[in-house]
Amino acid sequence: MKPTIVQQLEEKRRLARLGGGQDKIDAQHAKGKLTARERIEVLLDPDSFEEYGMFVEHRSHDFGMEKKKIPGDGVVTGHGTINGRLVFVYSQDFTVLGGSLSETNARKICQITDMALKTGAPVIGINDSGGARIQEGVDSLGGYGEIFQRNVIASGVVPQLSLIMGPCAGGAVYSPALTDFTFMVKNTSYMFVTGPEVVKTVTHEDVTQEDLGGAKIHTQKTGVADLAFDSDIDALIQARRLINFLPSSNRSQIPVRDTQDPSDRLELSLNTLIPENPNKPYDMKELIERVIDEGDFFEIQPNFAKNIIVGFGRMEGSTVGIVANQPMNLAGCLDIDASRKAARFIRFCDAFGIPLITFVDVPGFLPGVSQEHGGIIKHGAKLLYAYAEATVPKITVITRKAYGGAYIVMNSKHLRGDLNYAWANAEIAVMGAKGAVEILHRGLTKDEIEKRAAEYSEKFTTPFVAASRGFIDDVIRPQNTRWRLCRALRILANKEEDRPWKKHDNLPL
Repeated sequence: MKPTIVQQLEEKRRLARLGGGQDKIDAQHAKGKLTARERIEVLLDPDSFEEYGMFVEHRSHDFGMEKKKIPGDGVVTGHGTINGRLVFVYSQDFTVLGGSLSETNARKICQITDMALKTGAPVIGINDSGGARIQEGVDSLGGYGEIFQRNVIASGVVPQLSLIMGPCAGGAVYSPALTDFTFMVKNTSYMFVTGPEVVKTVTHEDVTQEDLGGAKIHTQKTGVADLAFDSDIDALIQARRLINFLPSSNRSQIPVRDTQDPSDRLELSLNTLIPENPNKPYDMKELIERVIDEGDFFEIQPNFAKNIIVGFGRMEGSTVGIVANQPMNLAGCLDIDASRKAARFIRFCDAFGIPLITFVDVPGFLPGVSQEHGGIIKHGAKLLYAYAEATVPKITVITRKAYGGAYIVMNSKHLRGDLNYAWANAEIAVMGAKGAVEILHRGLTKDEIEKRAAEYSEKFTTPFVAASRGFIDDVIRPQNTRWRLCRALRILANKEEDRPWKKHDNLPL
């Protein structure tokens, strides 16, 4: 008896959900990895996923491919919700031909990106693929090109998040690199342009996948990835958490959630946060967590360029972006990696209308031959440029030191910081008092240097000098930092700033 159309439909659905078959699913689980569909179930709200292109099949007939047609063709695409908010998602299925990208597979990914642009919703890509499908030749490469073009068009329009949950090699790595945030999973995910075998053939270097492009390398050394997690489930749960902080598009309002944390809360512990010894470090993260709502801070790239902190928090329930020097690492100096890290974060916040709060304790740019030869001038200019071009509300709090060019770069009044505050013991100057005296008065004894340094400090470095010039809007007590920030954000909520028309800027890349 011939199956009815409903039976045929259900059989097609069953085959699509089975992917490459139970043996391939078991192999995926044996590696500690979830399947493409299981990942979507964890990521999205229960029963919210609606799939597109379940019955799509490739059109290749070379190398026996006509016998290897599986509905869905190795990628699961569709939309669903995260805490009730619309998102679009694609999840590559490694059980189907190694998750390799085909022409039709790429078209499915492009379709949901186009839908996200039309509707103004984030795109989340789950990558687990062996790369371009060799059997299709240039057609699969063309598919990557189409995806890259969508990534560029969507940049700054809707948030894009890449979750690397398996291999991601060759041309495939450029899509995550074009998106806003990249998460990896330790020991099961890899990213590299050329694999260990090619590296060994060309350069005779013997390297493992993990050492070449594992999660540790990309979250600590290269900065390619933002965060690494112990398992697929951890990464997916944290992706949900990140989406909660982000607006759905550049035309959407910033998400606001209820909070029981009063905006006028005094934080007396901040009065003793700064050590009396000006050269002794303290943890800037403590300041951030004590000032934002309920201490809920989502840090981005915590293990890369640790001398600067970036991430998302909330003030009165509304998302803010936070940038802060970290005295615990390199005394909070700015260097190449810190400049790149902060500049990219600032530009994301500006693109999506997220206000910026900057906490400053910076003795300057990191000196050294490697920094100069590595292009610190150009990289430092990226950070300066990002602050200068940002039109979102920009609030700065100088906690201790703001010296030299680094003072200017860290969202100073000169870069159109809207409200700039300083704690009472802050120092704002070309350089530290002792160093300045040693240059201005050579040949003095140690006691004379100390005396002149005290005089210099009183005359030139106190925040009242900068305040008298209008470079600081107010000198505040540390305990009042939270309510001053909350009030400032309220005042700036409807900020508008006009700029000359331009096709686009020319960022110092």
